Amino acid sequence: MLTIYATRHKIHRMSKNILLIDDDALMRRSLGFNLEQAGFQVLTAASAEDGLALARRTPPDLVLLDINLPGMDGLDALRRFREDIKAPVIFVTARRRELDQVLGLELGADDYITKPFDFNVLLARIKAVLRRVSGSEERRSVEPHPIQIGDLRIDPAGHSVHRAGRAIDLSPREFDLLYTLALDAGKVIPSDELLARVWGAEFIGEPQVLYVHIRWLREKIEDDPQNPRYILTVRGVGYKLATGEES
Repeated sequence: MLTIYATRHKIHRMSKNILLIDDDALMRRSLGFNLEQAGFQVLTAASAEDGLALARRTPPDLVLLDINLPGMDGLDALRRFREDIKAPVIFVTARRRELDQVLGLELGADDYITKPFDFNVLLARIKAVLRRVSGSEERRSVEPHPIQIGDLRIDPAGHSVHRAGRAIDLSPREFDLLYTLALDAGKVIPSDELLARVWGAEFIGEPQVLYVHIRWLREKIEDDPQNPRYILTVRGVGYKLATGEES
């Protein structure tokens, strides 16, 4: 049976739909209530299985997902959400191990916040992720033409990347980062500007998030990630996507 906390408040017709998956009933009720007061439509589930079933019936705009769940845990559920539901996912969990954070990001989570947390911090993260998703869709509609840099081809309309004709599998966040660099290929983009453009202004001052994704991009794109030819670091400033003249 689905465990759902349905809203009892009048919701604006254009409000975003958030799916909260957590086995803590008090968390579901209190967080669901606060999100509704912030203007969101909220549905909740007590397990990943119920959450996936609910998401298929009512596609969410964003998923708040606990890691430590009964049955299918959050990490396994994230894989399913990435395959079946094209909504951004934020982990909300009591786990603090760095491995969980890195693994969650690698699997495609859009953000990660640990309990206990300040609701205003979570709210800012939710808005940042929703803005990023909306901004990515707008950029793809305004600039639909593929970008060719050397043997690297980035297609925003198809949300795909090829190098020398070979498809490269990127997570949504990795694609957004690469596309942002490609829009200003040859120019150095400061780290804080990249964080603001790809993750949102709330992430300025958190360079470790950028470092990790740059490293993953290099592992997928570069012949030798330790000596990159495409994604170059300008120490003390930021990064740039080389156009072919750089060594």
